[in-house]
Amino acid sequence: MQTIDFNKLQLRDGDRILDVGCGEGRHTLGAYLHANVEAVGVDLSASDVEKARKGASEFTDKANKNKSIHFQEADALALPFADDSFDKVICSEVLEHIPDYKGVLKEIKRVLKPDGLLAVSVPRAWPEEICWRLSKAYHEVEGGHIRIFNAVQLKHDVESFGWQRFDHHGAHALHAPYWWLKCWKWEQESKLVDAYHKLLVWDLMKQPWITRKTEALLNPVLGKSVVMYFQPGEA
Repeated sequence: MQTIDFNKLQLRDGDRILDVGCGEGRHTLGAYLHANVEAVGVDLSASDVEKARKGASEFTDKANKNKSIHFQEADALALPFADDSFDKVICSEVLEHIPDYKGVLKEIKRVLKPDGLLAVSVPRAWPEEICWRLSKAYHEVEGGHIRIFNAVQLKHDVESFGWQRFDHHGAHALHAPYWWLKCWKWEQESKLVDAYHKLLVWDLMKQPWITRKTEALLNPVLGKSVVMYFQPGEA
């Protein structure tokens, strides 16, 4: 399930891409498959990094020397890369987990080239607030969400580092009701939750026009995620 639109991020052959907080590598792998790039994913979780490596190994084209994919364990507050190392940086569904999220933005600013582009996504505030109200466990689990972002405030926070937002959109509208149901029935068996999950898997695998069209219409208001794209700001 991809949240970032690589066309909006202007992913090009020859780019070096960093996926900060890559988890099991969905965006790192997506970037690798999208173009001839060097895709690097980092995450604090050793188990997620290992899963990402195993998952990506099934799709690696070793015969193509124009692209590569690499995962490593790293702290987003101390990225193990030189200044101005990457053409594009992705930080998807990460900042809501980290107390010092501005420290992460500072590190991204350091490793991103002066003319580089940044894609950031976080949960949309009002669907997230419903999840928090329905289940404390949803956000109190270890490594869970510690804040609900106001998208306008986050835009200002990111732009304070010298970027300027040039595009934005919502994503995963069909997932918002699923998470409401899951929070309502937290750790309980539920045929309704199971049925909705099967619908989402079907949608992901088959991409039927009716669910794709429905989600596209709902994303601006109901999208579970808010996605923003930033470029260097005007001097």
